[in-house]
Amino acid sequence: TSVSVAQEQNFVTNQLVIKFKNPVSHSVNEVLSQKKFFLPEVDVLNTTYGLSGIKQVGNKHFQKTFILFFNSSIDIEQAIKQYQNTHKFEYVEPNYIGNSHGLLGVETTPNDQFTYPWQWSLHNDGTFPDAPATAGADISMDNAWDIQQGSSTIIVAVLDSGSFINHPEFSGRIWTNPNETADGTDTDGNGLIDDINGWDYAYDDNDLSDVLGHGTNVSGIIGAQGNNNIGYAGVDWNCKLMNIKVLEDDGFGLYTWWADGIYYAVDNGANVINMSLGGNNPSSLLEDAVNYAYSNGVTVVVSNGNQSSVIQYPARYENALAIGATNAEDNRANPFHWGGGSNFGPEIDIVAPGDRVYGLHPSNGTNYSWFWSGTSQAAPHVSGVIALLLAENPTLTPSQIRTILRTTAEDEVGLPSEDIPGFDNYYGYGRLNAEVALNQAFLGVDETQTGNFSIYPNPVSGNEISLRTNENGLATITIHSILGKEIKRFSAQISNKFLKIDLPSLEKGVYFISVTVNEQTGFKKFIKR
Repeated sequence: TSVSVAQEQNFVTNQLVIKFKNPVSHSVNEVLSQKKFFLPEVDVLNTTYGLSGIKQVGNKHFQKTFILFFNSSIDIEQAIKQYQNTHKFEYVEPNYIGNSHGLLGVETTPNDQFTYPWQWSLHNDGTFPDAPATAGADISMDNAWDIQQGSSTIIVAVLDSGSFINHPEFSGRIWTNPNETADGTDTDGNGLIDDINGWDYAYDDNDLSDVLGHGTNVSGIIGAQGNNNIGYAGVDWNCKLMNIKVLEDDGFGLYTWWADGIYYAVDNGANVINMSLGGNNPSSLLEDAVNYAYSNGVTVVVSNGNQSSVIQYPARYENALAIGATNAEDNRANPFHWGGGSNFGPEIDIVAPGDRVYGLHPSNGTNYSWFWSGTSQAAPHVSGVIALLLAENPTLTPSQIRTILRTTAEDEVGLPSEDIPGFDNYYGYGRLNAEVALNQAFLGVDETQTGNFSIYPNPVSGNEISLRTNENGLATITIHSILGKEIKRFSAQISNKFLKIDLPSLEKGVYFISVTVNEQTGFKKFIKR
């Protein structure tokens, strides 16, 4: 039999439960001590996945059911397929995680003093005091924190106007250069004296103080300490924040500072770079720096700009994630509370909350009345979620992260005149959803999806999904579980390059849909909520 991981997504990522069709031929003690079943096709898979131990479960006398322990997380779906293909097992399945039925709810609500209702971007119940709000117009952080709250091994570099690094919300969270000593010399030989917590490229010193306040707000959105009874909660409660000052105190900066900041971040171990800044001119220097980060596995997140016009640089570069902004009603922020509007264009990836985002004061550790509006505030929501994704799965590449964010973003949340089904220039692939993105990181990401069609909405919560194709004709459409089990197959005529499909009754999880039309076949992943 086959087991669909898609039906239940909470499981241990370095274990498998197996049940043989027949009892093992050797004694259980021998199997456990030698960590092998004396079946070549099974034992070679154990070696491939890095088997570290075996434990018998179930009825001890039947000698059929075992837990396999691996040295590290494995691709659970792929492993299940490969073990099943040996035809030795009644079943192979994940080691699922459950909870007692006495618990009420599954949302992690932090106890930070001003989190709700002021942080509408994280959880929006429709009661935001400062502006009209729509319940659910948020990034679903409560449920996301149930999955992941961050790791101190993940470093997010904030290229901005500096930061109030001694703010109580940043206690224990500021990155420290392990190779530098505060002795008035260039200990690590990188040409910078005493760059203990980063560097100020705007004024060429190690003073990271934030006169403007912009960088402190951005850093707080990413990583203000959660669940500490004060202030606000950041998206990630455990990552390290690397501060690199690339804007002067009036908010302006040179591309050379920005490029230097990128190189510094990459060379000092950053996993994510947030750039809430931009300019109107293209630059090979800046693009080379972005490409350097990308080629070294570092994701660069950039705000689109606030002129309600074309997307600025470096957000327009291919290897940067371009982020637009929404308001508390889930519409494109146009205008922001001060005017302007979220920039748009074909380079946009996704949008995230960016209007009236409350945060930290740049010099007063008890003042929580400041808020900013702009795509600058949208980008750090995305950077924080990426830090959580990497805490969940450190092997994710920038390309895989982009795929996760695009395929799990919520489509058609905004004004229908702009947020059309599928990709559009105003919302990209949709509004950031942290919960669904982290669920997909659990399952892994498949970038081999092909085909000249798009599906929407994705994720889907109802019983209908639509296809937009590049061709018309008689199509064969098949829906599979994540393990490849066929759930439904049918034929339909595509006209006007569009087709609506009634879905079968599906459990929550991840599925594939394949479409064959005019001898061309493609498939894509979708999520059922």
